[in-house]
Amino acid sequence: MSGLRQLIEVLGVIVLVYFALTNMIYLFFTPIAWRSLTGHLRAREYSAADETFASPLTPPVSILLPAFNEEAGIVESVRSLLALRYPEFEVIVIHDGSSDATLARLMEEFDLAPIRKVIRDSIPCARILGSYVSRRNSALSVIDKENGGKADALNCGVNATRYPYFCAVDADAIIEEDALLRVAQPILNDPELVAATGGIIRIANGCKVDHGRVTDVRLPRSRLATFQVVEYFRAFLVGRVGWNRLSSLLIISGAFGLFRRSLVEAVGGYWTKTVGEDVELVIRLHHYLRERGEPYRIEFVPDPVCWTEAPEDLRTLARQRRRWQRGLAEALWRHRSLLGNPRYGVLGLAAFPYFLMFELLGALVELLGYLMLPPAVLLDMISPVFLYTFLVLAILLGVLFSISALALEEFSFRRHTHSREVWRMIFYAIAENFGYRQLTSYWRVLAFFDLARRKRDWGAMRRKGLGPAPSIPRPPDASVTDQSMNGHAKSLSERQS
Repeated sequence: MSGLRQLIEVLGVIVLVYFALTNMIYLFFTPIAWRSLTGHLRAREYSAADETFASPLTPPVSILLPAFNEEAGIVESVRSLLALRYPEFEVIVIHDGSSDATLARLMEEFDLAPIRKVIRDSIPCARILGSYVSRRNSALSVIDKENGGKADALNCGVNATRYPYFCAVDADAIIEEDALLRVAQPILNDPELVAATGGIIRIANGCKVDHGRVTDVRLPRSRLATFQVVEYFRAFLVGRVGWNRLSSLLIISGAFGLFRRSLVEAVGGYWTKTVGEDVELVIRLHHYLRERGEPYRIEFVPDPVCWTEAPEDLRTLARQRRRWQRGLAEALWRHRSLLGNPRYGVLGLAAFPYFLMFELLGALVELLGYLMLPPAVLLDMISPVFLYTFLVLAILLGVLFSISALALEEFSFRRHTHSREVWRMIFYAIAENFGYRQLTSYWRVLAFFDLARRKRDWGAMRRKGLGPAPSIPRPPDASVTDQSMNGHAKSLSERQS
């Protein structure tokens, strides 16, 4: 019995220290986020977006859209990309061996025809089966390849780009019209220093989408998706703004990130042996540039919006969170030499330890805390007054940070203009502490079992699509041949070489 008491006491100290440090970090980041966003909004009032759009010095960008079994939303995503307000860009869809009608939907909607596209071999990738260009918009091309996973598809896209910067976008995402111009602004301001930038991800479930545009912002009808709205605000508007301020941003979302192509090629492209290729690439860029002592910046820009479809069922959400946790673990393990290393400054001494202890191992500590409470109460090791005070304080602080993130959103951007929806988000900021947070922690713990079993697959992601229901795709026009597009292919090849 004494051994059990000692174990519970040790676990109790660990949980209390974890709880105290977590809340201290959020207390530290919240005023930083308020100050940063206020300054960003002031600067935006004086930014010359129209001049940037018209300037011949604005660098062209290649937009990469890896797609695997995305027939539900692929058309709306491509439409949103083609309608972006940016001087010069191309959209490259990498069809990664889908088993559904993704390619047929693209064929039907954008009138694709085969071409001979020049593709470099600087980064290894799976075999390419064919290339297509849209007759309706020559800025759109599609590469059909054997399945190799998202990272492999992105590497193929990097090889196919014509421009010095590329923007990686998820196939279930919708980019706002001026989002690319905004996310590129740090590069335009300082092209020699900025290596990568990323924008904010918002949840589009419940919003009205018309021809690749979010025309009316509303909360999801799904309770599960609404919890994620609150969760995303807290993660982006507090967490990423805070680490960005400390020049130690470790995550640029794979749904919307802009990178200097030469740097990505120099580090070998995306790592294909992980499901967290986005976080791993950013950490590797940090590692590579600091090893060489090169000045650089990797930045988060809070107002370029990428709308994405959030899971609305528990099974799909569980797969997503377990995959995210696996990807983070794989990335941190691969770059473990950064941990506590003063050579890397704040990155090695603060950012890396934070992501290891709180983002990766935090779910284990929380679960231990929940498991510890019943025996501690039964053994009279915790007084009821202390227990209730602790739980109330934990819940109140969690609610405070969530509502602070919501206030940041309303003060800064005010996307949700209906007061009823604001009150609904406040209700969910309170309610997430009673079940949802514990459930996501449980899923994150299960990811460690996935790692132990060396699980590599993504798992099926059930999606409804963000636009109107797709029509039944027609088969590709068999009369289209390589010879019929020979002239177009030649002109494209000459431009790329």
